[in-house]
Amino acid sequence: MDLPNVDPPNVRASSVSQTALSAASAQIAADVTIGHFCVIERDVVIGAGCRIGHHVVVHAGTRIGEGVRIDDHAVLGKQPMRAAASATTGGRTQPPAEIGHGCLIGTGAVLYAGCSVAERVLIADLATVREEVEIGERTIIGRGVAIENRCRIGARCKFETNAYLCAYSTVADDCFFAPGVLTSNDNYLGRDPARFDHFDGVTVERGGRLGVGAVALPGRIVRSEGVVAAAALLTGDAPHAHVVAGVPARPFREVPDTQRLD
Repeated sequence: MDLPNVDPPNVRASSVSQTALSAASAQIAADVTIGHFCVIERDVVIGAGCRIGHHVVVHAGTRIGEGVRIDDHAVLGKQPMRAAASATTGGRTQPPAEIGHGCLIGTGAVLYAGCSVAERVLIADLATVREEVEIGERTIIGRGVAIENRCRIGARCKFETNAYLCAYSTVADDCFFAPGVLTSNDNYLGRDPARFDHFDGVTVERGGRLGVGAVALPGRIVRSEGVVAAAALLTGDAPHAHVVAGVPARPFREVPDTQRLD
């Protein structure tokens, strides 16, 4: 079996299962536990107290902080693929992924090279975090959530099951995405060459919230403390501290004081 970028095995019984393949140049703290059939490539750094499940792949150069739990079949630090017709994926090699202290990475999660994850972030089962993504501390990326490339997400945010954040989006601190929220960055639906000059994700300012099944179109802004109601279609901006609802979404009422961060 050919394993590119992996030096001859450096297996230590105190920390690595006899069925794991660890590159000689990998730096693995002495108390790390690693399950069966894992591959840890060259120049990986894994901090003290980490627990790694079975069939995990950690690609070259990935940096993992202390006390991180990585569950079975997770993949960390993979380089992106670029289709010939891709409009948002670049062709350059991405730098190693960085995972902060105390993170939890679920079963089957995929974190690309070029992503940066702060401390105590939870990335749940089957979630995907693409390249050139930054995630702030204590944020939750729920089951099956997809975070596309070139996104910035603040601290203490919550993305619930199957939410989708499109490329070029910015989400500030303390924001909330309910299950099934969808966002878009292409007003041309892939059919006009002009689209290459006009890609624009969504912006959610501090404390913004989107309800179950809400849809936000390209370039739209949810202002601070704004709320997009369940199943609403956001075709304009959501005002500060107001709820918008309907298709298309229209101002409905103010956000109650009891629900505001300040």
